[in-house]
Amino acid sequence: MNKSMMLMLTGVLAFGVLTACGNPKENAHSDGHGSSHQTDTNSPAATASHGEHSGHDGGEKSAASYKASFSFASEAVKGNEQVQLSIQISDTGGNPVNEFELNHEKLMHLIIVNKDLAYFKHIHPEFSGNGTFTIDTTFPNGGEYKLFADFVPSNGSGTTLSEWVKIEGEPKAEEGIIADTNRVKVVYGKEVELALSSTKAKEETMLTFTISDAQTKQGISDLEQYLGAVGHVVILSEDAEQYLHVHPMDEKATGPKAEFMTAFPNPGTYKIWGQFQHQGKVFTIPFVVDIQ
Repeated sequence: MNKSMMLMLTGVLAFGVLTACGNPKENAHSDGHGSSHQTDTNSPAATASHGEHSGHDGGEKSAASYKASFSFASEAVKGNEQVQLSIQISDTGGNPVNEFELNHEKLMHLIIVNKDLAYFKHIHPEFSGNGTFTIDTTFPNGGEYKLFADFVPSNGSGTTLSEWVKIEGEPKAEEGIIADTNRVKVVYGKEVELALSSTKAKEETMLTFTISDAQTKQGISDLEQYLGAVGHVVILSEDAEQYLHVHPMDEKATGPKAEFMTAFPNPGTYKIWGQFQHQGKVFTIPFVVDIQ
């Protein structure tokens, strides 16, 4: 890492929008509700496969109209040390973007994963003006991490911009990303089962999470709202190039079932994180699936 200047990494990847409820060709919106933001990071300016606006509908700008610069306050960013992260959002002319819409109670959702997707963090930077969001965070080990800034500019569509960053320090041994043979897991006293209506790429797929008490096996029907919904789902391809942030079919559901509609863009292995809240505590459930 160059210690003569602040680490500055610019994400110029723009992402399309897939709906998470109903027909994705009919229901993609810029407000982020009931939608799934998808990226193909193999392209520097990926276009939407469903429902993206291109600036001709009331002047709404597409995701390709924005870019993000990720920077750290410290010259050297080390694992397990707190550091301030700044994310500046600008338009293609380099002008800072200062107007954003609330997207599930937050102006920005920041997803952080490491190279093998074993580490996952979902946090919310605060807007500090001049197009910039800031947050204090830590990275558990040295190594490579990918940052996904998920936001909705005013008069724009749901947008996710990303970049890999290198953190100094001893990296954790990488784990294999292998599909689960049993889609039932227990975390924080909750037993969670995941069912997929289809495992084929480009097909509408219902993700159904069934949440029960791990001891009594009774379904939990008093899930609490987490960021304005019964739950949130983030999906990444094995190489972290395909990103989807999926919102529930019924945001006001309380369990024991929570349903999410999406479409996997390509065949391959994907990791799914479901996030829910019960009795004041947010819990995250990861699953790995193979898509044909």
